[in-house]
Amino acid sequence: MKEDTEPLDTNSMSVVPPETGVIPVIPPADRQAPLPVKVKIPEQIKVMLIASFLIALGFGLIAPVLPRYATTFGVGTAVAGVVISIFATTRLLFAPTSGKLIEKFTERPIYIAGLLIVALGSLGTAFSPNIWVLLFFRAFGGIGSVMFTVSAMALLVRLAPPTIRGRVSGYYATSFLMGNILGPVAGALAAPLGMRLPFIFYSLMLFIASGFIYFKLKDTGMTTTMLRAQSNPPLTFKQALGFSNYRSALFGNFAIGWAAFGIRVSLVPLAALAVVTLMYGENGNLDNQAAMLAGVSMATYAAGNALSQNIAGRYSDRGARRPYIFAGFLVAGAATVFFGLAPNALWFIALSVLTGIGTGILAPAMQASLADIIGNKRSGGAALANAQMFADVGQIIGPILAGAIADSLGFGWAFGVSGALMIIAAFVWSPLRKPTFPVHLADEGYTGR
Repeated sequence: MKEDTEPLDTNSMSVVPPETGVIPVIPPADRQAPLPVKVKIPEQIKVMLIASFLIALGFGLIAPVLPRYATTFGVGTAVAGVVISIFATTRLLFAPTSGKLIEKFTERPIYIAGLLIVALGSLGTAFSPNIWVLLFFRAFGGIGSVMFTVSAMALLVRLAPPTIRGRVSGYYATSFLMGNILGPVAGALAAPLGMRLPFIFYSLMLFIASGFIYFKLKDTGMTTTMLRAQSNPPLTFKQALGFSNYRSALFGNFAIGWAAFGIRVSLVPLAALAVVTLMYGENGNLDNQAAMLAGVSMATYAAGNALSQNIAGRYSDRGARRPYIFAGFLVAGAATVFFGLAPNALWFIALSVLTGIGTGILAPAMQASLADIIGNKRSGGAALANAQMFADVGQIIGPILAGAIADSLGFGWAFGVSGALMIIAAFVWSPLRKPTFPVHLADEGYTGR
């Protein structure tokens, strides 16, 4: 056999262990993989972060007083829960339409229109003469809420670089949480000025946010030219159901809507009154003390959430997302189970912080998981709208059923059932379950993490 007498290229070979017979090739220096480059947050997303803070600041003002404001019209806990739920009901009913509006008119105008509708609904709530007018304006505001929520989610999916989706989700959630930290405290301090004033301030914040989006988010680079030039068809709801992570996200959103959004707004202020009454009896101005405790509780919940959001978001970009979602649901669920049994204000606030930490761990990873499914190369308005619908279903059912349970069995049972639901959601996201997905629909590189 003729020997190969060509000289060896020592720049592209290494010493071969005789027992392997395999020649590993070392790339030349000029063809080595580049070092990782830190990806910057797009300017458009920075604009959305500021708008999110303004929206949350206003919402934080009304959250501690909304259920008690409803009871001033002479209704009980269950009806006060309906005031919370009707907002989510119209969000649910209008969600499919909002997805279609986004596909037709693009995200930015729907975002602005939604903010203006919620602003008008908040003004109407402030000046409602009776419970029926209050219910109408809360329902009206729900339409605008789903419009700006889904359009903002779609913009985040479209604008966030794939390698930092978890980090972007964490930043966006944190901007909202920073508003929630300041809003409830300000709302509690303003409680002696009357319960209508926070709704007026909320409306003002929404008008400012809509103006900011109008003037600063003129060119998203994705909602005009590029959207209409997309070669990939939109991801439908039926197609999205082929992803096991999407199905898990639907149940997770339902649990979060029930426990983290629904009862946190409808029952926490009323549970705070029960704790204050347990501590001080019937002496003193219990309404103001309860408002202060509810405001501090919601602010510390948001603080715990903010502390864990960015850390969990960053690390979920480096590996699997499911372990963070699993752990977050377990922590938040366990804290919620014991929330209704808090014997004093210290335990009440401590459990609020722990619940916030749990939801902060899971939220950016689950949001990034949805973004992984949709990708940057196609529209996912329908899939996002339907995912939001499941959260709204939880937000509708949660306050009504949990409120009825609280009326008949006490707050311990109401929070216990809600926490158990989040624990079930944790096992739906178990890291031991291998994700499945239709390969022909997945973006290049998608692994179902």
